[in-house]
Amino acid sequence: MKCIEGDLLKLASQGHFDVIIHGCNCFCTMGAGIAKAIRDQYPTAYDADLATEKGSRDKLGTYSSIEVSIGDRRLTVVNAYTQFNYRGPGIKADYDAIRQVFRKIKDDFAGGRIGYPMLGAGLAGGDWDTIKAIISAELDGEDHTLVVFKPL
Repeated sequence: MKCIEGDLLKLASQGHFDVIIHGCNCFCTMGAGIAKAIRDQYPTAYDADLATEKGSRDKLGTYSSIEVSIGDRRLTVVNAYTQFNYRGPGIKADYDAIRQVFRKIKDDFAGGRIGYPMLGAGLAGGDWDTIKAIISAELDGEDHTLVVFKPL
């Protein structure tokens, strides 16, 4: 896992990544954190989320995605369903779901340049060390980068 500081969305728009991933809940909200920024910048990513069944636990460990054009490049935005709910106290991140979705991402996007934030460790309250170990194991051998938010 490479680690850089910056703004994932700006770096993606500049061509640093082929695929960006963010964690989503299963209720089609995308109303806070990086999910809201993605919803605002790439509304079709939100449309892909809305096309899934709201409140379905079956979404955990899966993803929806959309390809967007940025100039002459294509970027895939992945809505990874890594937590069921977004309300109330406690940890929302589902470590099994994170493992499952990153396994699928490796299968589906092998060879691509993959970027993601500290998915599951912010609003979802998960333990970053645990999540980092899961992502590192599941994306072993791939070109993947953690982008720790720092405004550019």
